[in-house]
Amino acid sequence: MVIACVARLIIPSENSDRVMQNPERIAYEGCPLCDAGGAAHLITADCSKHPLYQPSLSPVMTWLKCVECDHVFTDGYFTDEAAGVIFSRTNAGQRVGADCEKWRYISARMIEKVLPYVDDGHWLDVGFGNGSLLFTAEEYGFSPVGLDLRTENVAALRAMGIEAHCLDILKLDQPGRYRVVSMADVLEHIPYPIPALKAAHALLQDGGVLFLSMPNMDSRIWRILSDSRANPYWGEIEHYHNFSRTRLYRLLQANGFEPVRYGVSERYRSCMEVVAKKRAA
Repeated sequence: MVIACVARLIIPSENSDRVMQNPERIAYEGCPLCDAGGAAHLITADCSKHPLYQPSLSPVMTWLKCVECDHVFTDGYFTDEAAGVIFSRTNAGQRVGADCEKWRYISARMIEKVLPYVDDGHWLDVGFGNGSLLFTAEEYGFSPVGLDLRTENVAALRAMGIEAHCLDILKLDQPGRYRVVSMADVLEHIPYPIPALKAAHALLQDGGVLFLSMPNMDSRIWRILSDSRANPYWGEIEHYHNFSRTRLYRLLQANGFEPVRYGVSERYRSCMEVVAKKRAA
């Protein structure tokens, strides 16, 4: 994920009608985390300046807030056809090897947050992007494995001799193989996060850890950016969710994980990093 746009916000009235505006999206029937049927219209944003936007897609994103669990999510997720349009392009920073010397230092600080809990074994990086996290994990003694939906990235990683799979995490059938599963700025891209977390739980060995990073709606900088109408995440076309730290922790605890460490992410603006240990079944 590379954020290169600033969302032009359109603030609706309190009585704004919650009509699905994006025909290329499948409407959520309820909250994607708790299934509650009630959601309030929160904000509408212009995503047409996003680098992955194409004219066949709607330039408008509509965000809702669940009245039961406070989760913030878009009014729907892309159809397979529309997702194909998005994945037909790759941001420069998402290509394997891009800026890897700079990202090596950032990746090292991410790995050092994991080391107190796990220091060897197979490390699966979901949505590995430029590959820096896997390259650096290998330096620390982990055995790297990549998972990504972009075929060219998977081919590039395999050409370097690193195991890589072009699969959705739900389809990776390797239970109990991994000591670490990382989802760095990935969970917010997944239409339904709970099945993905359950899949990660199944892939991990007992005592293994899940590493997550994503924007944090609880942070003061998020509020400052939103108040100044400069928050890029409202117009982030690849995102379906905006998490708060509080909501993320509740989600992890409900799905077999215990958060053990919080940190500020250096990857993108207003982002958090969370290390969570797998609880035994």
